[in-house]
Amino acid sequence: MASETNRFLDKIRVGINAKYKEIAERDNYVTAEKVKNAFLGLEMRHETLLKVFAQHNEDFFKQVNAGLRCPSTYHKYCTVYKHLEEFIKTRYRVSDIALKELTPAFITDFDIFLRTEKQCCNNTVWIYMMPLRRMITIAQNHGWIVRDPFVDYSISAESTDRDYLTKDEIRRLLDLKFRRKSMELARDLYVFCCFTGLSFTDMKNLTKDNLQTSFDGKLWIMTKRQKTGVESNIMLLDIPKQIIDKYDGMAKENFLLPVPQYITACKNIKKIIGLCDIEKEITWHTSRHTMATEICLTNGVPIETLSKMLGHTNIRTTQIYAKITHEKESRDMAALSDKLSKIEQFNGITI
Repeated sequence: MASETNRFLDKIRVGINAKYKEIAERDNYVTAEKVKNAFLGLEMRHETLLKVFAQHNEDFFKQVNAGLRCPSTYHKYCTVYKHLEEFIKTRYRVSDIALKELTPAFITDFDIFLRTEKQCCNNTVWIYMMPLRRMITIAQNHGWIVRDPFVDYSISAESTDRDYLTKDEIRRLLDLKFRRKSMELARDLYVFCCFTGLSFTDMKNLTKDNLQTSFDGKLWIMTKRQKTGVESNIMLLDIPKQIIDKYDGMAKENFLLPVPQYITACKNIKKIIGLCDIEKEITWHTSRHTMATEICLTNGVPIETLSKMLGHTNIRTTQIYAKITHEKESRDMAALSDKLSKIEQFNGITI
């Protein structure tokens, strides 16, 4: 009788050990309750953070291929996934973590990891936290977690000075002569973005069908921003029109311009900025700020019109892009001074 009892207990111990190993390999964390439920057949599967994130990225990539989502947003999600993967391995010594194990401490620790280990500035941390926030929302919508680990976490973007090119700097770009056609092409495409406000991706996606004559008889670029799907209509100014004419017939298929790979174009424009002795941290996106500030606002284009051209859904976004230059400020105050001098109540006053 005792031997039968011992064999029965050994069988239970073997079964419990087997469930323990199975849970450890699958979920990377084990509790007594999980082992008990698994052994008794009452186990409930727990989704893990990186598993949910990976599935999200896979689905998002399909949308990118279908032209529904922006490739740069996909790359952002992939970057955050890699940072999370490294953080979980170094901090918790596991390859993944169950969603139900996420706590407010996890969120703040990941914030510190980004700032210290990855040396991210506040605004980059703010941007990287949004994909993680998205994963938590997905988990809540599926009923995989009840409590929100972001409940005590708060972060907001800090106002930053965004560079743009001045008229003199744009002129330096235009006056530069090249021996290599690839460098000349990069310069021309960058200037094209400076005078249209299009992002690199939106410029690359332009086809001849996007050029349309509007009711005013003018030629317009009529497109939608790939990032947001918002309509963006821009009247074609003389300089970008010259660039289109210059490269007519050189693009593949029905595309409007022969746009190279993003990395190649960025490398070339950095070299060109150096050749022009422009001492600014210039990115391709700076061309969009240039359009907003130096081309439009400085020359009196209302910010509401500018916002529509840039394809912004919120005018506050446009206010971040655009600066009021000293030149416009001076011109506006001169106009105000002229108006005040013509008001009878303010004339002939001596103090």
